[in-house]
Amino acid sequence: MTILSIDTSCDETAVAVTDGNRVLSNIIWSQALLHSKWGGVVPSLAKRAHQERLPWVVSKAVHDSRLTINEIDAIAATIGPGLAIALEVGIAKAKELALKWHKPLIPVNHLEGHILSPLAWSTISNQQLTINNLNFPFAALVVSGGHTELVLVKKIGEYQILVRTIDDALGEALDKAARMLGLGYPGGAVLEKLAKTGNPSTYKLPLPLLGRENQGKFSYSGLKTAFYRLTNEKSLTKQEIYDLAASFQNTSFEHLIRIVKKSVLSLRATLQTGRGNPEITDFLVGGGVASNIELRKRLRNLGKKFGLKIHFPYSKKLCTDNAAMIGLAGQWAFARGELKRTKEEIESIDRIPGLDFSLGLPLSRA
Repeated sequence: MTILSIDTSCDETAVAVTDGNRVLSNIIWSQALLHSKWGGVVPSLAKRAHQERLPWVVSKAVHDSRLTINEIDAIAATIGPGLAIALEVGIAKAKELALKWHKPLIPVNHLEGHILSPLAWSTISNQQLTINNLNFPFAALVVSGGHTELVLVKKIGEYQILVRTIDDALGEALDKAARMLGLGYPGGAVLEKLAKTGNPSTYKLPLPLLGRENQGKFSYSGLKTAFYRLTNEKSLTKQEIYDLAASFQNTSFEHLIRIVKKSVLSLRATLQTGRGNPEITDFLVGGGVASNIELRKRLRNLGKKFGLKIHFPYSKKLCTDNAAMIGLAGQWAFARGELKRTKEEIESIDRIPGLDFSLGLPLSRA
């Protein structure tokens, strides 16, 4: 299917056009500078910026796709999870376009988009991951500013949470650590850059849930508190900032890898006791933190050690919030019958800020 998709779940105004898994255009207007002076996303400012920029972003996405309106089969929009008043802007625009262009409207879960993002194809790349290349069930890791979840994908549309954070998400923790070091917002990428110059062994930070890796949860609040105590003790030199950045990133990632390793090995053991002895061999990774080079390195090392094929999106642009992944998820939602055609059905679509997972198949707890 050819889908025009819209995502305004947080502070990125994003519109894309996809043809099946192929990304024809993927336009993102970032609001990072707008929110930086406040140290975080201000919902009212995000809403206003979405309203101002969305018409242009839609026009640009259609233009860059080189398709006409008649060649677009459907409209897709993120309905959650996300900031409520930001979500409503994208949903309203999607409704307007669906009714104006006489297209069906597909409500999409933002998290399913992150999970499926490694399946996107570039128009110029020959490296194409498809559903046919994957062995079901497979594992997927979402690491973003709002979510840190390890998920078992039984089939597209049927998911089971294996591990989720009980407090901060990984991306949120990295941004907050950067803010404590005076690096501004968003700070995760800056923290990553400084960490390359620092020594990760300089500061001993507590490893969350040490010895309790089998409890099915991630946790970053305790680590963040310990880091706050370190950064508040005295004025910091440049080298101390580099070392603190490296130490925090190192401990954050070590915690994630330890939990993922324990959970995947446990899952394999559980599955192998059942009929058919299915094996977990594929591991998809999505979300903004998936663009971090050090994290990618550690996940790939984990994959080599335990026979996992680690799959990332082909572009870092597909790791952060974007609409191309919403188009990919939209085609599967369409296939499941999760679409609206009549005016009454289209107008009934509403935001679900706390949406857990798929509309018809909510995520179950492991």
